[in-house]
Amino acid sequence: MSRVLYEKDGRIGRITLNRPEAMNAIDDLLPVELADCVARANADPGVHVIILSGAGRAFSAGYDLAYYAQATGGAGHAATQDMPWDPMKDYAFMMRNTELFMSLWRSYRPVIAKVHGFAVAGGSDIALCCDMIVMEDEAEIGYMPVRVWGCPTTAMWVYRLGPERAKRMLFTGDRIKGPEAERIGLVLKSVPAEELDAEVERLAERMATVPVNQLMMQKLVVNQAIEAMGLKQTQMFATLFDGITRHSPEGINFKHRAEEVGWKQAVRERDLGTFDWTANRPINHTK
Repeated sequence: MSRVLYEKDGRIGRITLNRPEAMNAIDDLLPVELADCVARANADPGVHVIILSGAGRAFSAGYDLAYYAQATGGAGHAATQDMPWDPMKDYAFMMRNTELFMSLWRSYRPVIAKVHGFAVAGGSDIALCCDMIVMEDEAEIGYMPVRVWGCPTTAMWVYRLGPERAKRMLFTGDRIKGPEAERIGLVLKSVPAEELDAEVERLAERMATVPVNQLMMQKLVVNQAIEAMGLKQTQMFATLFDGITRHSPEGINFKHRAEEVGWKQAVRERDLGTFDWTANRPINHTK
């Protein structure tokens, strides 16, 4: 089964993340198929706008931790190497995904992310590479792995939010819902769930009446302003640091904990702050 679906609907190219059984979690193949679909849309002169959405209950729940964190061999070693680890091997692995996500940013066709359920962890990387995000009110976005085992490799938080609000998100790993994401400028708009489809369609249809070359020029100008701020260099550091987070003592402890108790329990302890990853033991809140 294809992990990402593509169809052309008039002047709109529709890309759908298609691992609903895993809440569209990211494995090795999903980023490749995503970039392929973006390329298909860009190769079609009849496509003016792309809408990116997720099948099932969520946009994307991030990297598939059952595939990467809980595994004791095989795929798990792509995310956590045996020691001593090779930072450049890890960098090459993760920069591949960063560049594939950035196909959305580089797309000559504007991309609207339609977010429902969750766009969290690596799923937020995908959403934030799009040109605009429309969320449902109850959907959540955030990058929880900053608490341990991750650094957002696309580094889009600071460019969308500015330094202080980016730090607020990346120092806590909190998830926020659509209305707060709109209030702080992370997303274009938040709407009730029953209005999400119509809101995105109205925006896409309005943009689709503009000639392709005009849309392309405006996107290139705005993106160039961001890239002139050092986006590529920032992503290089972020992708390198992502590997360091996973191979730090705390990152290794998280991986071992996921192997021991399962990734759901390890993630719950990470997000609630009930585990001391440095000391590798639960936190005793009674002291």
